[in-house]
Amino acid sequence: MDVRADVVVVGAGVIGLSTALRAQRAGARVAVVTAVPPQLTTSAVAAAVWYPTRVEAGGEVADWGAATYAELVRQAADGVPGVALRPTRMMAHQDTPGRPWWAEAVPDLRPLERAELAPGCVSGWAFTAPTVEMPLYLAWMLDRFRRRGGRLVTRRLDSLAQVAGAAPVVVNASGLGARRLCGDGALYPVRGQLVLVRNPGLRTSLRIQDDPAGYTYVHPRSRDVVLGGTFDEGSWDTAADPETARAIIARCTALAPRLRDAEVVGHLVGLRPVRRGGVRLERDEATLPGSALVHNYGHGGAGVTLSWGCADAAVELIG
Repeated sequence: MDVRADVVVVGAGVIGLSTALRAQRAGARVAVVTAVPPQLTTSAVAAAVWYPTRVEAGGEVADWGAATYAELVRQAADGVPGVALRPTRMMAHQDTPGRPWWAEAVPDLRPLERAELAPGCVSGWAFTAPTVEMPLYLAWMLDRFRRRGGRLVTRRLDSLAQVAGAAPVVVNASGLGARRLCGDGALYPVRGQLVLVRNPGLRTSLRIQDDPAGYTYVHPRSRDVVLGGTFDEGSWDTAADPETARAIIARCTALAPRLRDAEVVGHLVGLRPVRRGGVRLERDEATLPGSALVHNYGHGGAGVTLSWGCADAAVELIG
């Protein structure tokens, strides 16, 4: 493949595009190779609220999350399309002693008062969370990438060997596709189903981690509200299930009664790239003759949350 680049990034979701932008900032000529355009990736259907969902706790993950939080705060202040800061309440039916492991990233974290808790909840935290409307954000990322001279190549790869030698460095940011492209059997899908309703004026994101009826969250955006959700491990089904949608609406309406008459405007399903052993972010000198390979995939439900921190780390590995 003749792409005339210093770095080829495989994958055009939020991980791939953030890595490509960071590599450009470091002075590299970058091409992105993707099976589908950014608006058709899993990232495009993400609820995209900063929170380290279904990833290993602490260590580098905490650092990546903190770096991304800071970057999204800067982007919100700069008016980047789709990025906003919203008050958030995270609640639980069981007591959760001690501060969360990600607490250092969030400067205004505080325990919720009893009067702030939803019925049945006994503990929780209030904080400000960056939220991202992904269709707007991915379009901004792609435009910025192209304005810096980046090239987007739409081509479905059967293996990473097809880009061997295309550039001195290849970054594998293929998400769930890495299961096929580099034979990583530790990757598996965790299906998430969402319902979109018109926003009746909600500003605060709400989340109940341990709702017995199912994972429950209400994430307002500029024009709609994202209601969720599901964590269906091992499911490859991308069709929205009507009964699941009704259950999501019922849970979210109980949590936020103002949603009771909100018009349903869409149903989304995405497959989170969860990996046993956690995020794979490492340099691989052996797999691709003619190119150094940097892996950056397996972010589970926290792609947006870890994106810029992992992009910075990936560029350091590029050298």
